[in-house]
Order: sequence, then C-alpha cells, then structure tokens
Amino acid sequence: MKIKNQYNKTITACFVGYIVQAIVNNFVPLLFLTFQSTYGIPLSQITLLVTFNFGIQLLVDLLSVGFVDRIGYRASMILAHVMAAAGLLLLTILPEILPSAFAGILIAVMVYAIGGGLLEVLVSPVVEACPSDNKEKAMSMLHSFYCWGHVGVVLISTAFFGLFGISNWKILALIWAIVPVCNAIAFKKVPMATLMEEGERGLSLAELFRNKLFWILLIMMICAGASEQAVSQWASTFAEKGLGISKTAGDLAGPMAFAILMGASRAFYGKYGDRINLNHYMIFSCILCILSYLGISLLPYPELSLIACALCGLSVGIMWPGSFSKASAALPRGGTAMFALLALGGDVGCSGGPTLVGMVSSAFGDNLKMGILAGVIFPVLLLVGILLCRNAVSKPWQTD
Repeated sequence: MKIKNQYNKTITACFVGYIVQAIVNNFVPLLFLTFQSTYGIPLSQITLLVTFNFGIQLLVDLLSVGFVDRIGYRASMILAHVMAAAGLLLLTILPEILPSAFAGILIAVMVYAIGGGLLEVLVSPVVEACPSDNKEKAMSMLHSFYCWGHVGVVLISTAFFGLFGISNWKILALIWAIVPVCNAIAFKKVPMATLMEEGERGLSLAELFRNKLFWILLIMMICAGASEQAVSQWASTFAEKGLGISKTAGDLAGPMAFAILMGASRAFYGKYGDRINLNHYMIFSCILCILSYLGISLLPYPELSLIACALCGLSVGIMWPGSFSKASAALPRGGTAMFALLALGGDVGCSGGPTLVGMVSSAFGDNLKMGILAGVIFPVLLLVGILLCRNAVSKPWQTD
C-alpha cells in the first residue's frame, strides 16, 4: 500500500499534464479574431493554425517511438512541459519581433504542439505503469482532466478577458505558461515506474503490425477520436444555426455542455470503475452515442437535437480511455510503440471525424444534420471493434 501511495504524486502530475494539453489545444483558438484585428492576418491563414497544431502532434506521435525509450519517460515528460511553456512564452514575443506576425505565431504553435504531442504519447503509459488497484479507473479519471482543463481554459480565459480586456491576452498566456513550468518541476521529483519488468522489452513495430488484435485496437482508437470530435468540433456551429443564438451562447450550449458531460462520464467511471464491467460500459456508451447521432440528425426540433448533442458528450467519455485500457490489458508488452501508435490513431480520428462531417454537409448544401448522420459510422465501427476485441482477447498473441 505504501508503494502505491508513493505514486499518487506521479498520477496527480499526470492529471495536470492533461490540463497542460488542454491549455495548448484550446487557448489560442480563443484569440483568432484578436490575431486578425491586431496583426491583420486573414482568417484563411489563422484557420491553418489548428491544422498545423494537430499536424505537428501527429508527427510527434510517430517520431516518439524512436526516442522516448532512449531518453526515458522522466526526461521526455520534462521536455514536453518545457516545450509547452516555451510555446506559450514565444506566442507573446515572436509576433512582435519577426517581420511576419503570422510566422511568429506559427513558430510558437509548432513549439507548444511538440509538447502537446509528447504529452499525448507519454501521460497514459506513465499512469498505466504506476501500481494501482484498478488501472481502468485511473485511466478514465486521467482523461477526464483533459475535459476539465478544456472547460477551465474557456471559462477562466473568458472571465479574464471580461475583467481586464482581451488586449491583455499576453499576460494570460504567461499565466497559463506557469502551469507546465510547475509541472515540469514536479516531474523532476515524483517517482516513475516502468511499463516493462527488468529484462523485458516492448513489442517492436513489426511485431505490433503482425498482430491482428493490435489492428482492431488501432481502428477502435481512430473511431473513438472521430466519434468524439465529429460532434464536438461542430457543436457550436450547430447550436448557432439550429437555435439562432449568439456565438457566446452557442459555445456554452454546444462544446461546453459536451465537454462537461464527457468529463462527467470519465470521472464517473474513474470513481466507480471497480464496480463496473468496462466492456459493458463501452458497449452501452456506443449504443448511446449511435442514438445521440441519430437524434442530432433526425429529430425535427432544434432543442431536442441540442440535448442529443450534449448526450453525445456523455456517451463518448469512456471511448478513448477505455480503448487505451483494453489495449494495455490485451497487449501488456505493447510498450511505448503501442501507446504512440494508439495516440496517433486517436489523433487521426480527431481530425478525420470532423472532416467527414464537413465534407458530407457541404455535399448536401451545408446541411450539418446530414454530415452528423454520416458520422454515425464511427460509433458503429467502434461497437463492432469492442465485440471483436472481447472475442479475440483470449488469444492476444495471434499474429498469423
């Protein structure tokens, strides 16, 4: 028990790590219109910042397989937090001193995206390695902190701008940078466990690619990310168009309600997961997700569609951490390579889900309901993956 208690500080630092990731992913989008008016950057360029951020994170997911095990998890964690803090700091400096303000913002985004990508790969396996009675509970609670971080960034930033004016955004950027700095110091001190026993090695990329179960798990991660973001990214637009409300109200009714319920779902499993069968919880969540997608796209009343949108947040909460937990249990020797590839798959889904919804919506004359209806394929495939994984888990090393 004493050993497990020693690692509580490590798990807490990991929780804060996901808050850091929420900061780097969600703070700058609040400043898009400010960048446009202050630096004269067209919106067509500004929208590239989101694509660039997640593109860099995808690249880091892929490259991390080659260096994380070499330099170690502690050094990698500290590097991730330093890069996140440096990116937020550079955001306040580079646009002012470089000839092109957009180039300065882009460099800052690249730096903190490296930190965000590393956190995506590192945080889950560090928690997985820590001794605990129920790793599924810890993983679900961990991922809820990204949701709370997202909610906190939006609420605190909105309050700051209301009190001190959006012109003082650089001060807030520096305040947010304090979080990764403090957590980097914490990771210098907390105990770190290893995923592998001494003398063991993780599976290589070739071994993972030959494993049928890994491919099922990878598709599950892609579908988990897509199921989550296909609605989340369009929730504000859907609220504004469907109900004819302002952008601020749309943000609160759409993505904020989605994020709060998604966090609540993860926190619920994090609290009571030892009494709940993970397979049953994920299957129920997939069915609820399918029903919420159908409700968003087919219900004739906008208010009911918006309620279905919020319920979608509740339904997707367990998908990402649950898929990680299933992978850890089914492939215990998966190691860094497996976690990096699963993070890559999740990020591919996060980008591909909203893209599919947008493309289908455009094809049907900007009908967002048709786009969401097409997105129901993701929770359906995830449900199939859970059932296949449940049947195959008794033979996890089958590679032929």
